[in-house]
Amino acid sequence: MITIVITNAFFYTLLLNLGGHFLNKHIFLAAPFKQLLTAEQVIDSRNKNMINKVIQLLENQHFIVDNAHKRENWGRNMMSPNQCTHADFQAIKSCQLFMAFPGTPASPGTHIEIGWASACEKQIVLLLQKDTTYAYLVTGLGAIGNVTYLYYADAADCLSQIQHFLD
Repeated sequence: MITIVITNAFFYTLLLNLGGHFLNKHIFLAAPFKQLLTAEQVIDSRNKNMINKVIQLLENQHFIVDNAHKRENWGRNMMSPNQCTHADFQAIKSCQLFMAFPGTPASPGTHIEIGWASACEKQIVLLLQKDTTYAYLVTGLGAIGNVTYLYYADAADCLSQIQHFLD
């Protein structure tokens, strides 16, 4: 079965339904951005590596991942505020799954994106580091939305938790 979903006049998504699983399912992966920039205005290598590993894991599972860090070349090709706001909002509106690292300290941009995903009634996966305090509206979002909380101890555990969720 092939399903075509029109998301706007310039872009379409092709979803292949094979045995109840969708290939090419769109995921928006959100994470802090500006607070991760180095003095050279690029994402620090530790966080870039982690985000890349999550993207690779999702892509290996046949997901199409929309991520601002990758789209903006890890800080080398920053979009204007209007451009990135429009791009992120449109991508969140059209995704089937929203996944986010809320950030510690809290990332204002990521929290706005979490709000957009919630308002658009998206399935949300929040990646939360164990033994870390998050905003009540983040930890309580599951009371009003379709939220899965994945708690992890380190990078390897985070990837394992995501893989377990996908299985």
